[in-house]
Amino acid sequence: MDRGFINVLLLGLAFMLVFTAFQTWTNIQKTIIDSIKIDDTSFKDANAYSSLAIIYISMAIFNWNSPSVISLIGPRVAMLIGGITYVLFVMSFFIPYVWLLYLVSCIMGIGAALIWTGQGNYLTLNSNEQTISRNSGIFWAMLQMSMFIGNTFVFFVFRDKENIDRSTRQIVIWTLSAIAVSGLAVMVFFPKPVHTEEKLSTEISETAISKAKLALKRAGRLFCTRNMILLCLTFVYTGLELGFWSGVYGYCISTTKVLPNSKRLMGISGIFIGLGEVIAGAAFGILGSKTNKWGRDPIVILGFILHVVSFFVIFLNIPNNAPFKDTPDQAFITSNAVLAIMCSFLLGFGDACFNTQIFSMLGGVYVEDSVAAFSIFKFTQSVGAAISLTYASYFYLYAQLGILLVFAIMGTVSFVWVEWRHKRPVVNAEASVSDSE
Repeated sequence: MDRGFINVLLLGLAFMLVFTAFQTWTNIQKTIIDSIKIDDTSFKDANAYSSLAIIYISMAIFNWNSPSVISLIGPRVAMLIGGITYVLFVMSFFIPYVWLLYLVSCIMGIGAALIWTGQGNYLTLNSNEQTISRNSGIFWAMLQMSMFIGNTFVFFVFRDKENIDRSTRQIVIWTLSAIAVSGLAVMVFFPKPVHTEEKLSTEISETAISKAKLALKRAGRLFCTRNMILLCLTFVYTGLELGFWSGVYGYCISTTKVLPNSKRLMGISGIFIGLGEVIAGAAFGILGSKTNKWGRDPIVILGFILHVVSFFVIFLNIPNNAPFKDTPDQAFITSNAVLAIMCSFLLGFGDACFNTQIFSMLGGVYVEDSVAAFSIFKFTQSVGAAISLTYASYFYLYAQLGILLVFAIMGTVSFVWVEWRHKRPVVNAEASVSDSE
C-alpha cells in the first residue's frame, strides 16, 4: 500500500461518487425529459440526445485548453472545479427550462474536460511503468461502481411506473446530487501526487503565460504524431460506444414494450453495464503485472470480440425503431429480457477492456506528456460521443449498430498496431541483452 496507490484509491472513490450522479442520470435522462414534457408543455422542445451531444461537443472544444489550465492550477483544483459542474447539471432539472438545460450542458462539458484531463494527469503522477496497469484497472473498477449504486436506486424508485411523476423526479435529483457533493468533499482532501513535477515545469520559465502556451503547443505536436493519429481511431470508437451504451441502449430497452416491465429493465441494464465494467476493471487491476508481460493488445481484442457479439444479439433482439418511441414491434426474434441484460454486461465489460488499456498506454508510454495525451484522448472520445448522440436522434438502431461495427474494427486494428510498434523496441532490447549473456 504505497502512497501513490492510496492516492489512486481516493481518486477512484471521488469519481465513483460524482459519476453515480452523472452516469445514472445519462441512463435515465431521456425518460425523465419525456415525463417532464407530460407535466410541462413548455419543455416540449427539450431533447436528451441533444443535451448530451452539447456536453461532449463543449468538452471536445475545451479539451484543447485544459492542458494550459492544468499547468496553471494543477490537477486537483481542476478536478474539483469540473466536479462542481456535474452537480449543477443534475440540479438544473429542478427548474426545467429548455434554454437552461442546454446552457448547463455546455458548462458541464467544460467541467468534464477539466475533470478528465486532471484525472489522467493525477493518475500518471501517482504511478510508474510497473504500476500504471494496476492503477488504471483499480481506478476504472471503482469508477464504474457508480453504475451499481445509481441504477440500483433507480430500479427501486421507478418500480411499476410508466410515467416518472414530479415527486419521484425530485427524489432522484436530490439523492444523486447529494451523492455527487460527497464526491466533491473527497476531492477537497486529495493529497499531493507522489511525483509533483513533470518535465513541462523545468523546460520553461515559471511565468503562467509561458506555461499555458507551451502546454498547448505540446498537445498540438503530440496530436500530429503517427502513433497518436492511429490511436485517435480507437479513441473515437470508445466515444461512439460510450454514447450508445450511456444514452441510447437503456432507452431502447425501456421503449421495447414486448419486454416485461421495460422501464424497470432500464435500471437493471445500467446495473449490468456497471457489473461488466467493474469485473473487467478489477481483473485487469489485479492482473496488472501479468498484462505488462502479455501486452495490452490481447485485452483490447477481447473487448472487440465481446462488443461484436453484443451488437449482433442487440440487432436480433431489439426493434429497429426503439431509439425513438415506445414500440410494440417485434425484432427478428421475440425480444428477450435475459438477452437484453446479457448485452448490457458485454457492453460494459468490453468498454472496460478498451478504456483500461488506453489509460495504461497513455500513462505508461506518454508519461512525460500525460496532460497532453489525456486531453487528446478526451477530445477525440468526446467528438465520437457527440457524433453518436447527434445521429441517435435520426438513425434507426440497425444503422447505429453498423457504424459501431465499422469503427470497432478500425479502432481495434489501430490500437494493436501502435501497441506492437511500442513493444518491438523493448523485445529487441531484451533479445540483445539475452544474446550478450
